[in-house]
Amino acid sequence: MNTPSTQSYEDGADLLVAALYHFTKLTNLDEKQVALEQICKSNSILGTLLLADEGINGTIAGNKNGIKNVVNYISEWPEISELELKYSFSSHQNFNRLKVRIKDEIVTMGKGDINVKEHSGTYVDPKDWNELIARDDVILIDARNEYEVAMGQFEGAIDPKTDTFRQFPSWADQLNQQPDSPKKVAMYCTGGIRCEKASSYMKTLGFDEVFHLKGGILKYLEVVPEEESLWEGECFVFDDRVSLVHGLEEGEYSLCYGCQDPVSPKDRESEFYEAGVSCPSCHNTLSEQKKINLREREKQFRLAQERGQYHLGDKSNSKKRYERRSKK
Repeated sequence: MNTPSTQSYEDGADLLVAALYHFTKLTNLDEKQVALEQICKSNSILGTLLLADEGINGTIAGNKNGIKNVVNYISEWPEISELELKYSFSSHQNFNRLKVRIKDEIVTMGKGDINVKEHSGTYVDPKDWNELIARDDVILIDARNEYEVAMGQFEGAIDPKTDTFRQFPSWADQLNQQPDSPKKVAMYCTGGIRCEKASSYMKTLGFDEVFHLKGGILKYLEVVPEEESLWEGECFVFDDRVSLVHGLEEGEYSLCYGCQDPVSPKDRESEFYEAGVSCPSCHNTLSEQKKINLREREKQFRLAQERGQYHLGDKSNSKKRYERRSKK
């Protein structure tokens, strides 16, 4: 298991976060679901793991040994050749519970019939990514959703302006119908899974050369030195950390409790921002009753924080989480 060093773990934070996926033909899904849930529970692991005929996908958090046990268990499945793994640290538990689910797809694009393992594009290591996207004959496509792109992206990337990944095939269809449709495409997403599946769809449309960033933005931010990086901004992540920057350190964004949209430092300076209640995006759309309820919840959070106690409405009883919450 290729995890960060013990020294980094001890000097960094309390928990290890593992983002993993692998496209493969999985069998005996019901048995795997039960066994995987059991080993996660026995190791006090929280997070989400999705199983489907096309493979496995998920993000989990726990102590280093617990994560190691779960990852090793999955890696021993006969269908698994090599898990795509990314590790980062967190000062608090980012998940409320454990979910191990069987789905039609491990990442929902509405194209479960695509054999990603056989038809995906070409992996590009992060160290080679800058050279590829600098080429004039390659167009760069961001396979994430519009709210994620707004937080950060590679310069010059095309934003499909999708709200969900299900909308990507329709956008790709339209691109393919253009008279001057490009045939060499580079794609990226957060952890690599969406751009890998999207690359397989692009291949079925007839695009000649399709490349995708191995390990996604997270792997790029982990291994490419900041002074050499072509990434601009922060990277949205689907857990309580909200965003990550180079070195996979936590970013400056937080989440609005009113609408669940990412909130930037600039947003928090707005007259329409109210901590724990609303942000510029939802200030004028939330009902007064909703704002009253959120203000009361925020009040209880603060009172519990002052007493050094856990409040049931919060996502963690960690003192470090309280400290982090008050800083953002």
